[in-house]
Amino acid sequence: MTLTMDSTTTTTPDYAAFLQQQLATQPHNVMAHVLGNEQIWIKRAGAPHGTGRYRAMAVLAGLLRLDALRPVPNPGGPTAIATEVQRLKDLAARGIRVPAVLAALPNGFAMRHLGHTGEEIHSLGNEIDHAVQAGDTATVLALWQQGLDTLAQVHRQGTCLSQAFARNLVRCPDGEVACIDFEDDPAAVLPLAVCHVRDALCYAHSTAIYLHASGTLGEGRERWAAWVAQGSAEMREVLATSIRRMGWMRRLPTSRRLGRDLQRVRAAYDLLA
Repeated sequence: MTLTMDSTTTTTPDYAAFLQQQLATQPHNVMAHVLGNEQIWIKRAGAPHGTGRYRAMAVLAGLLRLDALRPVPNPGGPTAIATEVQRLKDLAARGIRVPAVLAALPNGFAMRHLGHTGEEIHSLGNEIDHAVQAGDTATVLALWQQGLDTLAQVHRQGTCLSQAFARNLVRCPDGEVACIDFEDDPAAVLPLAVCHVRDALCYAHSTAIYLHASGTLGEGRERWAAWVAQGSAEMREVLATSIRRMGWMRRLPTSRRLGRDLQRVRAAYDLLA
């Protein structure tokens, strides 16, 4: 973390100059810094990504006939930086809470921390997990509903997230949820209804296991049905088709010995179906 403090000045920091300096010197691609009296994050472009994994995902999506699993390319490098900057600005303009972009260059950008300086911000997934461990089922459901409400807000604004896993939804100090991580743009390659189903499946995959562990899956199903009913007719149709084609998941074993990832998939299907 870089510390630059000057309590005698009230001028706006030169974010662009600071960004340029740190991009050339910071040892990691993503790092926190303190500039003036605020904490900011600087994200530098990483190495370009290969395309092999996308081809594999495309084959799998074709075999399962699941458009929501079609890969969304993230080429990495400066292209990913440009995509993330553009998406953060677009989402902010639509009233979605995201980190504010302070300055941008082709090889990186600076964004404002979502909390107070030095304050750690936790993902929604971590918050729900802590409530599960504490046996606080009311908080589990309340936090989980917050995630659903955030997705609903995003979808009402005619857009989508990139990877709507619970790790990419974070709780701000005021208790509201913000969205992070936008290196790809699903709406650039998929119909919007499919993007909305993709968001739904990502969220279910990353959170249903908490409902199962806390004994709140039944209530979760009711809330899920109410959330789905708010979606567009096209989104509901794509989701229903996707769930039918995922019917094989009901045969997955539930044993913990087979790994957390398999448990997540089975729990998600139990919620969806």
